[in-house]
Amino acid sequence: MSFPPYPEYKDSGVEWLGEVPAHWQSKRLKFLFDIQKRGVREEDQIVTCFRDGMVTLRKNRRSEGFTNALQEIGYQGIRSGDLVIHAMDAFAGAIGVSDSDGKSSPVYSVCVPVSPDVSPYYYARLLRHMALSGFVASLAKGIRERSTDFRWTDAAEIFLPVPTADEQVKITRFLDHETTRIDALVKEQQRLIELLKEKRQAVISHAVTKGLDPDVPLKDSGVEWLGAVPAHWEVGRVKNVASFITSGPRGWSDYLTESGEEIFVQSGDLDDHIGVNFENAKRIRSPMGAEGARTRINCGDVLVCITGANTGRVAVSDLPPVSAFINQHLSLVRLNQVNALPEFVGYALSSESIQSFFRVEQYGLKEGLSLSDVADAPLVLPPKYEQELVMKYLKDQTQRLDRLAIDAERSVELLQERRSALISAAVTGKIDVRGWQQPAGLLAPAETTQTEAV
Repeated sequence: MSFPPYPEYKDSGVEWLGEVPAHWQSKRLKFLFDIQKRGVREEDQIVTCFRDGMVTLRKNRRSEGFTNALQEIGYQGIRSGDLVIHAMDAFAGAIGVSDSDGKSSPVYSVCVPVSPDVSPYYYARLLRHMALSGFVASLAKGIRERSTDFRWTDAAEIFLPVPTADEQVKITRFLDHETTRIDALVKEQQRLIELLKEKRQAVISHAVTKGLDPDVPLKDSGVEWLGAVPAHWEVGRVKNVASFITSGPRGWSDYLTESGEEIFVQSGDLDDHIGVNFENAKRIRSPMGAEGARTRINCGDVLVCITGANTGRVAVSDLPPVSAFINQHLSLVRLNQVNALPEFVGYALSSESIQSFFRVEQYGLKEGLSLSDVADAPLVLPPKYEQELVMKYLKDQTQRLDRLAIDAERSVELLQERRSALISAAVTGKIDVRGWQQPAGLLAPAETTQTEAV
């Protein structure tokens, strides 16, 4: 669906805004809204302005992860329908209309329209668009990294477009409808991505524990994590096929340098497809000695993350482009390759069965995996020719699923770009939505509990 431009435009006189419809006005924010400093009532609860544009009682979203003030000095009252600007987080989108009565810290600018002809919902959309487009950050008032201070003294002086009251309402209703529709499509694609990931994991897990022949005789593996496995496969542990298991050196972060010609692989360099991203890894100038020889990566080495957020992630190294080493958060497993092919072992360790084993090994107070945990990970191996068949099958299947996931991710990106462009065009008057007809059942902004995250 496309919408026409307005029939006539004029120069707004505002650099960031450019041309606006000829009948629109422009005014400073302080002539559209009054700043409020209400007292706090005993029954008032904390209202939070979130970065997704929702302004609601904190308890409606979550109660953890916040710092509660011991003394609520300067706290102010907020009422449903107030325009709220978070002075410290506005740059990230923390601007919206409150759906609740309550109280907030003085870091919020609480604003009410000067007249019924000013819609807080329209201006929440407009100001949040400006923030996410970098306007707030460009003011460069703050001292925090990636942030700016956007207090009322700054916000009040900004020139903003002023459509007619009817247009403000129409634009808001139009955007409520269109963004809700786009968000539903985004959720569908995101759900598809999750299903594809689950399917990918299921395909891998089945192939490395049951094989490709659905009629093959099975036997009890004797290992809880593996269950029944093909009768002719050998059940063992990683240490039975490894010639060498080690972890990375400590203290090597001192040797990191952009001018280094060697690669220092960290847990984040292990991708989701049992590969190693050497290209984006940090560079290092390694010290000479046994530590370097012990932790140098060879082609075919299996890497397992043993600490941190990526614990359990697995990769199989190709031939590094230059000398490469693991850091202390990684384990390196070098296989004897007589009975075990690296990629098969990599797929096996990344399967849900072995990932469950790794999760249980970290149960309780224990954080991360030890080298003994990696060595003792259960492994079931078919003959090498069958490992090759399984690897070929998994490459074909995972590549197909990965392509579908990439297509879905691209669809999400396009939908989000469309959403952003639509908001920008509507709130700045680049498209004329006066002829848009509101579908039956869509509530007016004043009737909604909260304008959808703008």
